[in-house]
Amino acid sequence: MGSERGGDRGDGPPPMDEGWWAAVLGEEEAQAPPLRPRPMEAGPDRVNCPGSAEDWTWARQLYDSDDTVELPAIGYNRGGLLVQARGLRGFVPVSHLVDLPPASEGADRSDQLAKLVGSNLCLKVIEFDPERGRLVLSQRAALAGPGCRAALLTRLSPGDRVRGTVTNITRFGVFVELGGVEGLIHVSELSWGRVRHPADAVTCGQELEIKVLSVDREQARVALSLKELLPDPWLTVEARYRVGEIVEGVVTNVVRFGAFVGLEQGLEGLIHVSEFGDGSLLHARNVVREGEPVRARIVHIDGAERRLGLSLRLGGAPDAGSLEAPDAAPVREGAASHG
Repeated sequence: MGSERGGDRGDGPPPMDEGWWAAVLGEEEAQAPPLRPRPMEAGPDRVNCPGSAEDWTWARQLYDSDDTVELPAIGYNRGGLLVQARGLRGFVPVSHLVDLPPASEGADRSDQLAKLVGSNLCLKVIEFDPERGRLVLSQRAALAGPGCRAALLTRLSPGDRVRGTVTNITRFGVFVELGGVEGLIHVSELSWGRVRHPADAVTCGQELEIKVLSVDREQARVALSLKELLPDPWLTVEARYRVGEIVEGVVTNVVRFGAFVGLEQGLEGLIHVSEFGDGSLLHARNVVREGEPVRARIVHIDGAERRLGLSLRLGGAPDAGSLEAPDAAPVREGAASHG
């Protein structure tokens, strides 16, 4: 399952690599120590159960056939439910439970999971690993019925535009139900701009139109993008802005070398510490704060490199090589929205 331009922003989203899917699932399983698991200790570290070769053959057959199975819930932790699967113990992550609100937390989530212990759930196997004793199931995937996963994975191709519903949000990205398969929008694919947390960009239950980036039919994994269907503001930045122009924006991030300012959705400029106004290299946090609206002058634009330089010196001359600022530079109104 789960850099910023110029490589200067160490607090940007984690890179998308081969481990991103496992990282998201692992995050769900290990959010906190077990909360009153019943009727046995059922923390994430105890989900593993070797089982017999016959048990794993049975689990493999369920996965390959994309069939459903009814299994009893025997315990829980904050990450999800434990189910008995013949001689195996399976794990059902919270995001794959249909009747549990994804946003529920703390005692509410604990109480809701506790009520499911002892009940039978209709599930599908979505991941199995005999060597690690790992068996993961989904109630949500079972809603689509037998065979739907294989049909959907066969039909999907990179570049397709599809619609889906947000089912879960983690710090790594957003799960989207596509009708038998859950795809993942990595946090870096939510917007052309910086997204602090995916919950700032979408909400659970929201319907989205997204683009398919890749399809792994063997692992039943679909990587999705929301930003690919949105206009990239950097492609037209040089036509819409000019050096010397006064713009309004909101400070989105303060770092030791300056402050980033959101001018519009997906478009941020940098005020370097040398452009704070009095000639001294003040620490950015002594001058501006995140969320603060500011007026700044554009001193540099490079759409190809996705860089836009700003200055708090509204009346000063632009950097060497830049166009001369007009005597009375116009202020761009209403440019403070950002993502």
